Amino acid sequence: MVDASIGNRRPVAVMMSNDKEALPQYGINRAGIVYEAPVEGGMNRYMAIIEDYDNLKRIGSVRSCRTYYTYFAREFDAVYAHFGQSTFAKPYLSNLDHINGLDAIGSVAYFRSSDRKSPHNAYTSGDRLNKSIEKLGFKKEYNSDYMGHYRFAKTGHEVTLQDAESVKDAYKVYPGYVYNKPWFEYHEDDGLYYRYQYGKAHQGDEGQIKVKNIILQYCPSAHYATTEYLNINVHNDSFGMYVTGGRAIPVKWSKDGEFGPTHYYDMENNEIILNQGKTWVCIVSAQDSPKVEIYGKQ
Repeated sequence: MVDASIGNRRPVAVMMSNDKEALPQYGINRAGIVYEAPVEGGMNRYMAIIEDYDNLKRIGSVRSCRTYYTYFAREFDAVYAHFGQSTFAKPYLSNLDHINGLDAIGSVAYFRSSDRKSPHNAYTSGDRLNKSIEKLGFKKEYNSDYMGHYRFAKTGHEVTLQDAESVKDAYKVYPGYVYNKPWFEYHEDDGLYYRYQYGKAHQGDEGQIKVKNIILQYCPSAHYATTEYLNINVHNDSFGMYVTGGRAIPVKWSKDGEFGPTHYYDMENNEIILNQGKTWVCIVSAQDSPKVEIYGKQ
């Protein structure tokens, strides 16, 4: 639970690098939701959705936009923070409130650090984001038609999935990304999944990243013409997995219209309930879904 003044305020959705030269990511431990999706060259980038960001002195490093991230940010009515964009993504930025490092607001919103080399040294902060939102005239409260996104278990209740259809044990989860080769390990003592990549613990600036829920969302994808830029389809219904509490179930997902939230359903068409806590969404190209590996307790 968060203070009402924070819970009623639109979050920020910050594009973050995952290049080794940019590690660790600053502010990512504060994110309530993180989207991880592939970009060109086999790399992944993150979009960290953060509600409580006011006292963060450094967030990032901040990188450029890709088309599908604009839809993820819009689902949460978030203010989207990015530093540039691909040619293919540029037309889609008009669909949401965004803070672009390449626009005039960039000098207000972002700063360059001296401990990283460009392009891995662009950062923002809570103070800079608030000043930018104010200067750009963006609404601070959610739109009146925003009805929330995920469904969460009530306080004191835990989703176990033990009676779900097609449930399997999930103590290690490999999303199958080829470059950073990440995985999650379940810890029974605190009920969290600890994240690893590049062969070691995945550290944010506030310690190893730990999440309560993992959603693997399989999306059809292709390339824009003859480029390496991915065109990931986040609108057509498809499948995935929901992982929590040491167990996993297959799910179906469907998006409400062009800009509405994505809903996830079990095989009996019940919308899934997430456990309270941080959620990590892995966007996986549908053709790469066979690379996903889930293992039980060893």
